[in-house]
Amino acid sequence: MKRIVVGLLAVAMAGSSFASLPALIPIPRELKLTGGTVAFAATNSPKVEVVASIPPEGYELSITKDGVTIRHSDDAGLFYAKQTLAQLRADATERVPPGKGPAPSGPIALPCLEIKDSPAFHWRGVHLGETQRLYGKGTIKRMLDLMARYKFNVFHWHFTDVKGWRIDFPEYPNLARKSALPGLCSNEQALFYSKEDVADILAYAKERHITVVPELDFPGHSRGITTAYPDFACPVKAKKRPDVLCVGNPETLKFAERAIDWVCETFPSEVIHIGGDECPRHFWEKCPRCREFMKQHGMKSTKEIQPWFTRHLAEYIAKKGRKAIGWDDIVTEHGNVAKALDASVLPDRESVMVMGYRCRSVILASLAANMGYKVVQSPSKYTYFDYRQGIADDPFKYFGRSVTPLETAYKFDPYEDVKPEARANVIGGQCCNWTLYTLTYRDLEWKMWPRAFATAEILWTNPEPNKRDFAEFSARAAEHRRRLIREHINCAPMK
Repeated sequence: MKRIVVGLLAVAMAGSSFASLPALIPIPRELKLTGGTVAFAATNSPKVEVVASIPPEGYELSITKDGVTIRHSDDAGLFYAKQTLAQLRADATERVPPGKGPAPSGPIALPCLEIKDSPAFHWRGVHLGETQRLYGKGTIKRMLDLMARYKFNVFHWHFTDVKGWRIDFPEYPNLARKSALPGLCSNEQALFYSKEDVADILAYAKERHITVVPELDFPGHSRGITTAYPDFACPVKAKKRPDVLCVGNPETLKFAERAIDWVCETFPSEVIHIGGDECPRHFWEKCPRCREFMKQHGMKSTKEIQPWFTRHLAEYIAKKGRKAIGWDDIVTEHGNVAKALDASVLPDRESVMVMGYRCRSVILASLAANMGYKVVQSPSKYTYFDYRQGIADDPFKYFGRSVTPLETAYKFDPYEDVKPEARANVIGGQCCNWTLYTLTYRDLEWKMWPRAFATAEILWTNPEPNKRDFAEFSARAAEHRRRLIREHINCAPMK
């Protein structure tokens, strides 16, 4: 039996039926080609066995002359095994020369192999911001289907921000009806999801073993809220309505708590995202209510307001049996310095997790991991897919001038800047699109694929950075790109 190395792992191969590896994304953690093939039709059912010792979400897939066997310990593992089997069928179909062999609907010659596979990270996510524009259930379901195929398991749904609030919150009806507009404050028809829409999306995601994590963006990025309910803004003169909540108004705090109640009633996710990024403090400095709030709580600076607000929301969420997560701003300083907040104002490590996006001298979520927080990594230079792709003749518009080509996306290392003893604090990562310039679902697909192939493989297989073979990965990614195009997915060129 000959062994070849493909950059990620050594693969054992026997015989000469298959001269190359099957095009699988993510590549399994252990794969052994044992030689020969077996006919397997779409109508066939694999033999399924439950094995308690297999890790959560993991599976074993055995293809021999006697047929196909799947071993798993939970429903997610069985689901992911079937995704791999579907990819093997698609790959085998591609290898049949035109006019020869069975039709795609008939038996396919699958390679005999042994796979032992399980995820490296628990959180394997895709973030979608829908506050700039609403894409609709069809687009989200289309995205969830592809996420499931490539073993993503978290849909981070960012539906509140500067430009609006996209889900109907009956207790505060103006949120959706006055702020969820194509153009904020316009007279056009409001665009938002109903309670029934959300329930439909949640059920669809659950069937695909995807958790929907909702984000309530507090206390900054709140112009959608302050437009709908002006009293939640600081009473100061400004050219635009303040993009931050007035924490000095007791009614604002009540609103935030009721919004958390509503989200917990609506979404089954154990984790609730509370935002916390890019919060402007200058409105608080001018606000008489916020100055009085600071006096009551013995605060010396407006820098202490957001940490207080974060701690309060995290404790409130914890009492409901959930856990808060926020952007890295909730534990690190604003600006270009990679520095933690003063220890006296930091939120409790047991009640809050950190999602990172900023890259200064280090990745700031890595700084949080080293501080003892559980973190989800989404550093912008590797995972922001509203950045340019570096491809020629690109017809779409992107955010800023940053460039994240496929090769850069494949360099993402969730453990970058994390101390060895703190690696257990990294629970996963995700890719992101904020959609400021992502106008349609065709635009969204173009920016996500093929770059999301890289994120999927890193979060599932976690290949060691110094052993990754981008050329080998690219060959597999190119085949999957061709498949998506045949399914009318608007997948961008490789380069």
